[in-house]
Amino acid sequence: MMRIGHGYDVHAFGEGDAVVLGGVQIPCERGLIAHSDGDVVLHALCDALLGAASLGDIGRHFPDTDPAFSDANSRTLLRAVVAQLDEAGWTVVNVDLTVIAQTPQLSEHIDGMRERIAADVRVAVGSVNVKATTTEKLGFVGREEGIASHAVALLTNEGASA
Repeated sequence: MMRIGHGYDVHAFGEGDAVVLGGVQIPCERGLIAHSDGDVVLHALCDALLGAASLGDIGRHFPDTDPAFSDANSRTLLRAVVAQLDEAGWTVVNVDLTVIAQTPQLSEHIDGMRERIAADVRVAVGSVNVKATTTEKLGFVGREEGIASHAVALLTNEGASA
């Protein structure tokens, strides 16, 4: 059996001098406002993985009201999600992620994101795609108010039932 899941996340810009996207710290004129490290790429991926396995969403498992997750490294959260997939008998087949940001420029960081994500979800780098786009200065992303990300994940579970 195979299942697909979709995730979406967005964070507003705030104070700081870097953002974390796909597990990579990227210099930026501002940071992202968040309870954890604000990694919209990994948050969207967690939601896609949890959704595909019918395990809820990131807010259910790592609520922003819980001080234990304050300033949490999103790679740690992603690994915890993968552990939950393991318990439920699911395996990641591939993931496809889109980062929507007017700033910062992301092209030189894509390979690093792919490598970290592949390691955390335990697939080959070739099973992870990360792409970046702008909104041509339209909307909140275009006005440089924040960054958004979409994620799609395919899981397999040979012994699962519908």
